[in-house]
Amino acid sequence: MVTDATVGEFKSKLRGQLLSPGDEGYEIARKVYNGMIDRRPRWIARCFNVADVISSVHFARDNDILVAIRGGGHNAGGLGICEGGLVIDLSLMRSVRVHPAARTARAEGGCTGADLDHATHAFGLATPTGTVSTTGIAGLTLGGGIGHLSRPYGLTIDNLLAVDVVLADGRFVTASAEENQDLYWAVRGGGGNFGVVTSFLYRLHPVKMVSAGPTFWPLDQAPEVMKAYREFITQAPEDISGFFAFLTVPPVPLFPPDLHGKKVCTIIWCSTAAPEIADKATKPMRSVGKPALDHVGPMPFPAVQSLFDPLLPPGLQWYWRADFFKEISDASIAPHLEYAHKLPPGLSQMHMYPINGAVHRVANADTAFSYRDCLLAGVIVGIDPDPKNKDMITQWTKDYFDALHPYSAGGAYVNFMMEEGQDRVKASFRDNYDRLATIKKKYDPTNFFRVNQNIRPA
Repeated sequence: MVTDATVGEFKSKLRGQLLSPGDEGYEIARKVYNGMIDRRPRWIARCFNVADVISSVHFARDNDILVAIRGGGHNAGGLGICEGGLVIDLSLMRSVRVHPAARTARAEGGCTGADLDHATHAFGLATPTGTVSTTGIAGLTLGGGIGHLSRPYGLTIDNLLAVDVVLADGRFVTASAEENQDLYWAVRGGGGNFGVVTSFLYRLHPVKMVSAGPTFWPLDQAPEVMKAYREFITQAPEDISGFFAFLTVPPVPLFPPDLHGKKVCTIIWCSTAAPEIADKATKPMRSVGKPALDHVGPMPFPAVQSLFDPLLPPGLQWYWRADFFKEISDASIAPHLEYAHKLPPGLSQMHMYPINGAVHRVANADTAFSYRDCLLAGVIVGIDPDPKNKDMITQWTKDYFDALHPYSAGGAYVNFMMEEGQDRVKASFRDNYDRLATIKKKYDPTNFFRVNQNIRPA
């Protein structure tokens, strides 16, 4: 039984806030990006610094309280929040310090991609993150980190030099190639299983302007486009990237009115090559069939990172399913096309992100992320603003996934997963699971950190 005195003592140790149901700000603080998630924690500790995180871990451990860790709050399954427990909320910890000479940046665990990009762009530098700038860097990084810069510079974890972590026993440690090497291996793809990561040290690359934008094709051209794309993306220079998608063109000024509401297949380009080189390299793919729109040009890297943010505000209904793929097989094109035609009205989409190039220069066993032998990370997302439509978008996503899964490599990118059961977790870590379970036993033997895609102690 947690007494008022115990809670009061904990609260007195915090520089940040401790919120409970009924407190001003609680209802806002308990919301996460996915509006389909509706959980009510007993407390939310809005941490101001590492000392607050340590106090929160001690409070929860000493009183046997369930803990969830919240960074940016984007997690697909809502795993940054829990029912009836304590949320360790890092969203106030958002500082970024760039060392331009060393080409590194240290970012706190509450940062979003936009925070990191804003700080590094001033120096003409960037590190690979995702494709939506409101995503928290903590969850994105710990799951691997797939995005626009994966082909030229690898996953986010391939550019992660060190982390600071508060462990389940309250100790504060650093993990890097020189310290706690087993923990360093595990956090590069193993998710939030091993502690609260309070800061990340990233390697940066010279990225300021990129060539970016969409090429749209009518849906009936999808088979031709998909066959061309699977060849193109295996042969393109590493500084050329573009992910394939099915979507409904949103009614925004960015796109011509005659395309609004049309279902299309598309490639969203992002190239770090010089504009004339990027144009020449992508022209063969952009000339396949008869594109309905081809709008690619130079823009600042943070602009492409945030291009679709206005369309995807917090609070929408989301349901996700995902798989890795070694190829786009001929046999898989038919189910792709079937469910593309069945796209629910509005924002629902399917994306396939290329994870070759620099990603393939790291072996499956070198980090916890174990699908480096694959070409694509696929994700199907049902998205709708209206809670009344959640069953419809969920069923479409599940049906699409079931039809496509036989052509997959068997597991998924953990950042694209809902709560799908332990077998699915094991499949997503593949041959690395047993090693992760051993490391989990060393650093978190009681499975204190279990509101995640959970790795159970060996």
